[in-house]
Amino acid sequence: MAKLLVSSVVMFVVTFALSWFVHGYLLYGDYMQMLSSMRKPEDTHALMPWMILAHALFAVAFSWIYLRGREDKPWLAQGIRYGLAIAVLTIAPTYLIYHVVTPVPLAVALKQIVFDTVRVVLMGIVLAWINRR
Repeated sequence: MAKLLVSSVVMFVVTFALSWFVHGYLLYGDYMQMLSSMRKPEDTHALMPWMILAHALFAVAFSWIYLRGREDKPWLAQGIRYGLAIAVLTIAPTYLIYHVVTPVPLAVALKQIVFDTVRVVLMGIVLAWINRR
């Protein structure tokens, strides 16, 4: 239980920070071009508790699944594989669905997929590193 708690806290910090970098910096210009179909940045502040909850849920689930399924293999490769698996399971389908049901341009969806896949692979590496045997 202690490993899950520590892993979840670390993953929360990592996912929140990297998500801010991806969505608040790298994709900021793309999002500003889509303001007519998105909330204005100043309107999102009141909704931040939901964002925090979303990242907390992701951090706990990400950590729990890894800790339950890790193998006695080199940690770096295992972290990369895990991050890629989670990206294929969650990141790519989510942004492709957003492209279909919202006015998110395909070019933006593809950037979201690439950047968030890198984010989740980095998370997998950090998680594998802090839980190496």
